[in-house]
Amino acid sequence: MKRQVAASVVTPIALAAQPILADTDTYDRIWAYETLYASESGAVRELDLSGRLQADAYHFDADGIDEDDLQWRRFRFGFTARFAGDWMAQLEGDFDLNESSGDWYSRLTDAYIGWQPDKARDLRILKHSAGFTLDGAISSKKLLTLQRSNLTNNLWFTAEYFTGVSMKGTLDNNWDYRVGIFSSDGNDEWSKFDAGYFTLTSAGYNFSEPLGLENATVRFDYVYNQRDPQANTRDFGNVYSLSGKFEDGDWGLWTDLAGGSGYYGQPDVTGLSLMPFYNISDLTQLIFRYTWLDSDGDNGLRLGRYENAVVDGRGDRYSEYYAGLNLFFYGHKLKWQTGVQYAELDDNADDGGAYDGWGITTGLRISW
Repeated sequence: MKRQVAASVVTPIALAAQPILADTDTYDRIWAYETLYASESGAVRELDLSGRLQADAYHFDADGIDEDDLQWRRFRFGFTARFAGDWMAQLEGDFDLNESSGDWYSRLTDAYIGWQPDKARDLRILKHSAGFTLDGAISSKKLLTLQRSNLTNNLWFTAEYFTGVSMKGTLDNNWDYRVGIFSSDGNDEWSKFDAGYFTLTSAGYNFSEPLGLENATVRFDYVYNQRDPQANTRDFGNVYSLSGKFEDGDWGLWTDLAGGSGYYGQPDVTGLSLMPFYNISDLTQLIFRYTWLDSDGDNGLRLGRYENAVVDGRGDRYSEYYAGLNLFFYGHKLKWQTGVQYAELDDNADDGGAYDGWGITTGLRISW
């Protein structure tokens, strides 16, 4: 279904969300097939396909050791439905297309019922995303980099989808909020409640008017995570994140200052991420990211997904420089992303976690 963006306020991300090639009608016709049914009356108002297909090719090298591969990063498929009375539901599965045996099903991701009468109230019950930190609160469909930052990788709960109840919304056009409580067990479907729980509280405010910017949203996230050895979360009892999204014209700067207090031998961690970007045209976007992490003790930090393919140990101080190019063929629904990064991980314990290397990743992102 074709969506219009108001011409009076168009942020860089709004630009990226629009079709930008000349033959947009072709893309519109293709993506229109995601709507299976629509009606203005009756119990079922709309039934849509949902999902994403993502492929990566990468090469990483550190101290003469290199790893490269071409793989399916994600494939998710399911359905969303809207009902009378402002009720909704989503059921989506995660499938591993790299599995050679044909046993592709991995788990349920979004599998919830919800109620959304207006923009101030969005209630979700059962399994859904528990997003916090700058990148952790963004769907992988809409990331500006190929992978989430290593700050998010270390502090966010990367399983992402947990059984619980949450409410979010926008108040007075400036305030955003989210509150929720989730079971922390690692069941692939709905929770069996055989672990602890965590709570998520988030509040944000848009300072665009006093600052004279198109967008200037600052958000604070706080997570309390009950200690439990069966939890499918990172070993942090408290996690906090102060993130900002500042955008004006073709320029943007996203930031994240975050930290966590560890348990079960996990040292406390603090980190910073700075991500400026620039839209060269409606098609092309340049992005840069700097990430810094520090652990208050040995082996408190882990490497990112593809760095970890080269070195699988841990360390105590991490820094990364990332430069990327994004091509938006149909907004975030069809894009090609490429990134080059250089990273270092110090290993004070000297037990196999030291990393000093570079990598390149390129990937296709399709979503519906």
